[in-house]
Amino acid sequence: MRTLCASTLIGEFFVIGFAGLVAMKNPELSMATVWTVCGIAMLLSVLLCGMITRPGGVQLGWALQIGLIASGFVVPMMFILGAVFAGLWWASVHYGRKVDEAKAGFAQQEAAGAAAPGSEA
Repeated sequence: MRTLCASTLIGEFFVIGFAGLVAMKNPELSMATVWTVCGIAMLLSVLLCGMITRPGGVQLGWALQIGLIASGFVVPMMFILGAVFAGLWWASVHYGRKVDEAKAGFAQQEAAGAAAPGSEA
């Protein structure tokens, strides 16, 4: 799960940065505001790569997805990109867990095979 989720989060890191560049063109927003918000979101996406297997990591990832979609109120294209990344996040978590379960099952079978008498390779 960690690899799939981290890949999604790194993709989001770049999308958030590019969205910040677009948001700078909004005359109602100061550059400091844009880069403070984008910087926090970008930092969170990178930190989540290492925290994904810890308790609350997936939930923080979902919070980031909601924030990404909500950023569409500033940069309208982010409604679409946020929804795409939310779908990728769901797929990363869902299929990542399945892969982890399969790996654990294979490791358990291998350990059971190695412990059985007369199972020399």
